[in-house]
Amino acid sequence: MRLQGYPNPGEGLRLHLNENTGGCSPRVLEAIRNIGARDVSTYPEYSEIVRACARHFDVDPEWVLLTNGLDEGLLMAAVAHIARVRAHDAETIVPLPAFDPYPNATAAVGATAILVPPGKDYAFPTEAVIAAITPRTRMIFLNTPNNPTGQLIPIADLERIASAAPASVVFIDEAYIEFGGTSFLPQLPRFDNVLIGRTFSKAYGLAGMRVGIVIGQPRMLDPVREVTLPFNINGVARAAVAAALTDTEFLPRYAAQVTESRERLYAACERLGLPYWKSAANFVLVRVGDSAPVVRAMAERKVHVRDRSKDPTTAGCIRVTAGIREHTDAAIEALESVMAARQK
Repeated sequence: MRLQGYPNPGEGLRLHLNENTGGCSPRVLEAIRNIGARDVSTYPEYSEIVRACARHFDVDPEWVLLTNGLDEGLLMAAVAHIARVRAHDAETIVPLPAFDPYPNATAAVGATAILVPPGKDYAFPTEAVIAAITPRTRMIFLNTPNNPTGQLIPIADLERIASAAPASVVFIDEAYIEFGGTSFLPQLPRFDNVLIGRTFSKAYGLAGMRVGIVIGQPRMLDPVREVTLPFNINGVARAAVAAALTDTEFLPRYAAQVTESRERLYAACERLGLPYWKSAANFVLVRVGDSAPVVRAMAERKVHVRDRSKDPTTAGCIRVTAGIREHTDAAIEALESVMAARQK
């Protein structure tokens, strides 16, 4: 039985949620197995894991806030900088297509989302974003690589937007940056209005642990810290992240498979005559026409992909996670079978 309000990830090959299809580092599983009774019965202490994350990302520990998934970081940023200051006429800027928590967090704090359509072939609309900035703009959500297109925002464009909105929070979501592109972290000391979101769900394979991280200078991060609930990261998740950070070979090895899988998906789309967009993330956006039947037919073959047709900017598209090569090959086989059946 499926409970109302709870997502149903589905059974079979899960290529619809951008998870790490290869799992997590063996060191993570070992750390979880070594969890003791005291780790479970007491509230977790965070100072050491915060320092470990700060070393990993090469930032000051005071610039680090751990969150229960990056979704919590997005919502708490909106609570801190909009709801808490009672900005009744607040606006956020959300370039499209967008990750659902951006407009959701905006709605949750009673603000208005100003939606900015993409350029041709999903080119990032830098000029339109800057033109949308007004005195009512409290937050700007920027996703690089973008979900669902996989497109990157050039660092120079991120700098221009941050410079154009000194009184606003510019939230740069880099959930997929480990798979391609350049992080904004080296620029962060120059921009005290920028918050950067990262996650351990994707490249590190810890989606089930629900650990995100928000990085920023105190002017913008401290208000978020003040509204974030204490003990929001459980002790098992804390141990998992600590172990993941010690395995320096796991992430590059998996990222290499993602790169190869993307190339295999590109080649399959070209064989099938399907438009697609080259991606810097661990997924590929593909236009298949009437997408809902394709998604259902692939699910019947135990391969789950994401239907993006509800978003007008990605009408007729599906999003396919690129992970372990064998999983990608299975997805390609299913897609080829479905497309062949449609042509009969």
